[in-house]
Amino acid sequence: MKTERRTEMIWHGVLILIVFLSLYPIFFALSTSFKTLNEAFNSSSLIPKEFTTAAYANVLQKIPFVKITANTFIIASIVTAFKLITGVLAAYSFVFFEYKGKNFMYFILVSTIFIPFTVTMIPNFITISKIGLRDNILGVALPQLADATGIFLLRQHMRGIPKSLVEVAKLEKASHTNILRTIVVPMVKPAILSIGIIFFINSWNEYVWPSLILKSTENYTLSLALQMFVSAEGGTDIPVAMAISVLTMLLPLGIYSVCQKYIINTFAQSGIKG
Repeated sequence: MKTERRTEMIWHGVLILIVFLSLYPIFFALSTSFKTLNEAFNSSSLIPKEFTTAAYANVLQKIPFVKITANTFIIASIVTAFKLITGVLAAYSFVFFEYKGKNFMYFILVSTIFIPFTVTMIPNFITISKIGLRDNILGVALPQLADATGIFLLRQHMRGIPKSLVEVAKLEKASHTNILRTIVVPMVKPAILSIGIIFFINSWNEYVWPSLILKSTENYTLSLALQMFVSAEGGTDIPVAMAISVLTMLLPLGIYSVCQKYIINTFAQSGIKG
């Protein structure tokens, strides 16, 4: 009994340490954003000695923050919407349609999950440049309109739907559009919601691909705006950089904190359903 309690206490201690290490960067960014530049460089305390909101004022003065936030939201919304649409349609096809080569096609699709971004980066960049979408937010969204991971997760959830429901609907002359809209989508709505949240947050935080496509400050996303205040040669305005970090993380943290139950259940159930 004592051994079990000691083991439980050790595990609790490890988990508390992991939580602390995970939350420390957030507390550090929030604290530093309210410090003066001098204090940010010379003090490691999480509690500002001289509380100031000057960093947030500088953000609004130095960059078109509202426009940049709108750019980020538009890109994330477009990417999320199209990934969900293509994901739902593809998953429905793999679960409820029968056609030659279906399993092979699904295997090839899932295999693309393991292709590194660096492999497709250059071809996508050349394509976007040739069609004239460089320095355009649509050029950031266009190569990301489908996602194999989303198709995989949605397929796993749709496989849990009794096929008898679909067969009965077919006997009643229901079209595939109506079956999808009235039977399938309502039954996997929590999965669609949680996967959509993950897509949105990933797109919101993306840096590498937008940095290749966007050049004008007014077309920047929030991740690129943060880089404007970070210098590899020194001279970084740390409070302003942390202020942008805090503003950037507010929406994703808010969405995740409200919907974390759905996100956890989605990944848990995707591993249970054959």
